[in-house]
Amino acid sequence: MRETEVSAVLPVYNDRVALKTAIPRSLEVLETIAPGRFELIVAEDGSSDGSTEFVREYEAKDPRVRLLHSDERLGRGRALNRAFTGAEGSVVCYYDVDLATEMRHLAELIGAIRDGYDIATGSRLLPESNINRSGGREIASRGYNMLVRTILGSSLHDHQCGFKAFRRDRLLTLLPSVTAGHWFWDTEVLVRAQKSGYRVQEFPVQWRQGAGTTVRRKDVVEMGSAIVQLWWRLHVEEG
Repeated sequence: MRETEVSAVLPVYNDRVALKTAIPRSLEVLETIAPGRFELIVAEDGSSDGSTEFVREYEAKDPRVRLLHSDERLGRGRALNRAFTGAEGSVVCYYDVDLATEMRHLAELIGAIRDGYDIATGSRLLPESNINRSGGREIASRGYNMLVRTILGSSLHDHQCGFKAFRRDRLLTLLPSVTAGHWFWDTEVLVRAQKSGYRVQEFPVQWRQGAGTTVRRKDVVEMGSAIVQLWWRLHVEEG
């Protein structure tokens, strides 16, 4: 049996319909990047729409697919922590199950880690990025990322794009300090990684907005609050 090099993770919560496309497409692309040396982990997070059963059936017929099920809702950050901790690959990555980021970028994402970077992340906010997103989402995203750059001192442009890869050993060293359990996980990992001197590559991607995504006033307040809380932890509590 060949050693696993790449562990790709799909975070899933009530995404049975999206999985019908995401799993076969993932297997197809991963086979071109790391033939016979990858695993596809579906981090299924307390779903109630049949996602668990669908992945379990796929797992039974294809050993490249691995279901990581949770009975309770963990949130994206905790689900990713669990998946990456249990992954077998030296390179770990995740991307959104709706495949919002064009999958042709996956080779570049994993290639950056092979080339010596600790973290690689797709960006929707570089000049060369090609995105399709509503005006409200675009304004909120640019405002959020500007605050992260200004308040938390990040040099990156897009912290929340669901398309990231890591050197697993370096990520596991960082995770004990990460407190975010849900959507803010991406930002905290990237900010702490830069603060710790990790090599991070950000590159432009083609990205399209998924159906049914909206920005609420509550989301904007939570974003600002999370940024301030992390600043406090980094500069006051941790010094």
